Amino acid sequence: MKNIFNLLATILIAVGIIMIAGSGNDCDGKCMDTANTISEMLMYAGIGLSFFITGALVLISNRNEA
Repeated sequence: MKNIFNLLATILIAVGIIMIAGSGNDCDGKCMDTANTISEMLMYAGIGLSFFITGALVLISNRNEA
């Protein structure tokens, strides 16, 4: 069971990092009509940060279990 939680926590961390990195939806100014607004960018970055923190806390809490 510990391995399943560790796998899910690792997936949460990876998805969180990808969401944080991609939250800006950068296109070098060539596609500003499809770019994210500031509120959307902050929402995706916040969700990604919460995924990252949740995954990290699960991994930290499972570290000492047998």
